This record gives sequence, structure tokens and C-alpha cells, in this order.
Amino acid sequence: MSQALQYRVELADPSGHLLRVRLTIANPDPQGQRLSLPAWIPGSYMIRDFARNIVALEARSGGRRLAVEKLDKHGWRCAPGRPGAPLEVECEIYAWDLSVRAAHFDHSHAFFNGTSVFLRAHGHERCTCLVELVAPSWRGAEDWRVATALAEARGRPGAAKRHGFGFYQAADYDELIDHPVEIGAFSRANFKAGGVSHEVIVTGRHDADLKRLCTDLARVCEWQIMLFGRPAPMKRYLFLTMVVGDGYGGLEHRASTALLASRNDLPYAAMDKPSEGYRRFLGLCSHEYFHSWNVKRIRPAAFTPYDLSREVHTSLLWAFEGITSYYDDLALVRSGVLAPEDYLEQLGRTIAGVMRGPGRLRQSLADSSFDAWTKYYRQDENAPNAIVSYYTKGALVALATDLQLRTASDGASSLDDVMRLLWQRHGGGTAGVAEEGMFEVVAEVGGDGLARWLRKAVEGTGDLPLKRLFKPFGIQLIEEPEELPSLGIRLAPAIADARLANVITGGAAHRAGLSAGDELVAIDGLRVRRESLDDHLRRHRSGDRLRVEAFRRDELRGFEVVLDPPVLKSVRLKHRSGATGAQRRLQAGWLGAIVD
Repeated sequence: MSQALQYRVELADPSGHLLRVRLTIANPDPQGQRLSLPAWIPGSYMIRDFARNIVALEARSGGRRLAVEKLDKHGWRCAPGRPGAPLEVECEIYAWDLSVRAAHFDHSHAFFNGTSVFLRAHGHERCTCLVELVAPSWRGAEDWRVATALAEARGRPGAAKRHGFGFYQAADYDELIDHPVEIGAFSRANFKAGGVSHEVIVTGRHDADLKRLCTDLARVCEWQIMLFGRPAPMKRYLFLTMVVGDGYGGLEHRASTALLASRNDLPYAAMDKPSEGYRRFLGLCSHEYFHSWNVKRIRPAAFTPYDLSREVHTSLLWAFEGITSYYDDLALVRSGVLAPEDYLEQLGRTIAGVMRGPGRLRQSLADSSFDAWTKYYRQDENAPNAIVSYYTKGALVALATDLQLRTASDGASSLDDVMRLLWQRHGGGTAGVAEEGMFEVVAEVGGDGLARWLRKAVEGTGDLPLKRLFKPFGIQLIEEPEELPSLGIRLAPAIADARLANVITGGAAHRAGLSAGDELVAIDGLRVRRESLDDHLRRHRSGDRLRVEAFRRDELRGFEVVLDPPVLKSVRLKHRSGATGAQRRLQAGWLGAIVD
């Protein structure tokens, strides 16, 4: 225990949003201890340079201050200290990122991920880590508590009690940074699923019906645990939820998830049936919980172990995020929380969203996964034309694979079998999934033909044959077009001006020479604004020519636009009347119930 790394976290300045973190190393490198902070956080594939939030850093040994050399944008080396003396490194960290990825601190609460606050001591990554969370001392924080999946440092003087301040511990640095911490006067509720204690922590003003939320989450978590088989991979699990006026996001961890949600998306006492916002929130919870298996423990080989100092590329994000995106809502319907009709409605929205994106015809899922660092997480005005989401199209590839497995085996096998096989082989987290691994496992379950189809779907850019794949399940896919002719544009949100956010490649605006950023001001000599654009289009048919004036920067330009036919508006999945017994059996096996 004496060789453990010790971290001390103080909530130093809520008005300035400053955390003070001290690292004590009992036996630092005598040649000069190297330190660094991660450049990214697992689950969010973008370099975020968390070290940029360090305001000050100093080191001491034997009572004297040491020189600290900056090595690069997130690394330092301390000068050698007094022989035999511990090294203390203290830094102040600016915490004002209200997201699930970093750290946020003010008079209302404190939240942080370990990747934002805990320095890595090179050469000591396998050491036990002790973390002392210091109680705030200012007035108004007397009822603050701690919520984290970090284990209490039992048997040590000053050990924390559940939800209390004091000492916590992690087996090593990798575990330390995988347990986010919420501190404040939060609401708390709990439930059990699969024999595991689960807690729902809600920070922020709300009137949520936590009893209902726990009841629904218990069914979803129980279903997922039974899918992979007991025991669950965690001894305790936390849903750390920050509620705001408008927000959405989640990030998975090994025994918890950090969530950001609109308070209006939580259930309330007078809610008769799940609102669209509540269904979306449950889907988010389900998604992050499924990651407890698929990516936290079943990992790409490229992430085994994680290298958090640089971009780490893999072509498999379509499997780890896309398959998870498929199962998030499927878990809701198969656990009985969501009605089959509501699930098909949501699935139709996903299909339509993918089909409306021209980038699906330009970028493959494999390339989308590999280029996530520079394209998906750094989208610009041309993104709809150039990229496809490995979340949404990945979910549709998972759907198509599942439907084919079920059809070919008359319901005897499914994507569930693929996931269980992956869990058996890779669930320990030490042997990652090779880049070819998903195709090989699918071949074992469904044959070489299906594996070849899957490879083509992942590495190609063609549309999926979903209409055909739904037929054995007695479900009809109906494409419904917009009512108005198309300009081939998307307007920038939340502004009154008709400013173009995106111009779709090959569309009417693109052919005419309009560009993203242009502001439409007149059509055929009449002023146009965001709210009046549809009224102008309603008076025309596809093929009509319009004279469009627009500002590009501060220059007025004129364009001749030929309108296109209406584009896809939505996709509706409809239960076929007179479905056969075989179709109904496949449908029931897939959804867990028959669609009314």
C-alpha cells in the first residue's frame, strides 16, 4: 500500500471553476519523473487535449520546488528530487465543460472524468491508486455527497463511506480514469437487475418520477444481462445524469455511464404513456449500458490496451457503436418497456435519416469508422455529402444481419448468438477483436455467404435491401416523400434568416451554384425568410425555374434554380395484414411480441 499513487482532489474555487489536484509518488523516477494527461477519452474518438485546461502545475520534493520541463502539449518531466523523498505534483484545472467528456464545476455541483484531472505517472501505471475526495468547505455545500463507481478504500484511515468524502481506490491507472465522479446535492434512486445493485443519480432541477424510471431501467438492464448471461460484468452500476434545459449525450464506462439530458425528457408523475423524449432518454441509457459488454470489455484489438496519447484507428466502430445502436431500442421493445409499434416508428426514423444522407453513397462504414477522428467528430458544412454515420448505418447493417440470420434459420439463430460468441471469446478484455474478427464470427454463426454479404455492406456504399429483408417478418417498408419540390438544401437552425447550412451534392441549389453559408433573400423578386420559404415552394412543381437572390458574405448574387422532385420525408414500417404463421413467429422472435 505504501507504494500506491495518491491523488487528492479539492474543490478549490467554484466561481473560477478550478479544481486542485495533488499527486504524490512515493518512489519517483530518480532520473526525472515523466507525467502526462490523456489526449482523448475512450468512447469519444476525437483528440481533445485535456491538458489545455491545466492552469498551473508545480512539483516539490523534500520541501523544495523542482523545475518542470514541458515535453509536448500534454506531457512534462520533473527534475530529479531528493533521493528517497516522495514527489508531490499539484495542478489547478479549469473545469467548465458541461458535457459527459470532461469536467464541470460551480456552486451547484462538480463532475469530472479521470482523463481530465488525474495525471499519469509514467512507469507507475500498474500501481494501486488512492483518491482522496475532499469535502467542500463553503457555505451552501453542507449536503453535498459523492456518486462514483470507484471502490471505497476500506481498511484505510479516512476511507470513504458510500456516497461520502474520503479515500477511494482503483487497482491501476486504467481503472482510475474509467470511473467518473459526481459531487453535489443530487437525487438518488436504486434498483436491482441481474442480482446487481444499480443507482440512478440525477443532478439539476427536475420533477422526475424516479420510481418509474427505475422500474423501466430495471427491465432493460435485466434483459441485457440475460442476453449475455449471468453474472453481469460489474458488481455495481451508476447512471450519472445531469439534467439541463436542452441537452443530450452519454459516455460509457466500465461500471457507470455519464449522461446529459433535457429535464423534459425524464418521466413525470402525470405521464400516461412514454413521451418521445422519454423514449429517447431510455434509448440513451440502454445504449450506454450495452457498452458495458460491447466496447468496454469486447474491444477492438486496436484498443487493447488503450493508447490515450494519440489517435488510434480501427475500421470496427460500425460494430461497436452501430451494433450497440441497434440493440439500444431493441432492448426496450424486447424487455416490454416499449411497444412494438413505437419501436417500428423509431426504426423507420433511423432508416429515413440514413437514406436522406447522400454521404452514404460516398463513404463506407469501414472508412467512417477509421476516419472518425477527423471526419465524424469534426463535421463541416459538406459532411452530409461526404460521410455516413457508423452509428445509424451501422445499426441498419446490424438489423439486416439479424433479419437474415433469423430468416435463414427459421428463428433458430440471430445476432444474439454472434454477440454471445464474441462475449465468450473476448469478454475478458485482454484479447481484442481483430479487424477481420466480426466477419469471422458471423461466418461461424450464419455461414460464409452471410459473412461475404456483411463485408460488402461494411466496405461498400450501396443501400441495404431492407424492403426484401422485412418481408419474411410480415412487415412492409413504405417510403413517403415530402410534399414540396426540393431545393436540395438544409437551413441553419435557430435563426430567422434563410441561411444555408448544407447544399446537397447534385441537388437543385448545387447545380445553380449556391453554397453553404449563402443567405437567401428573395425568390422571383419576393423577399424570403426561413418561415416563408415553404410558402414560396408550395406554389411550384418540380422542373420549375426560380430566380433566387442570395448574399454570399456581403455580395448580392443571382441564381437560376430548377426545382427537383420531392425528396424522401419519412419511412413507415407497417405490419402486413394477413401475415402468415411463419411470418408472425419470426416477428415475435425478433421483437418479443406481435405488432398490432
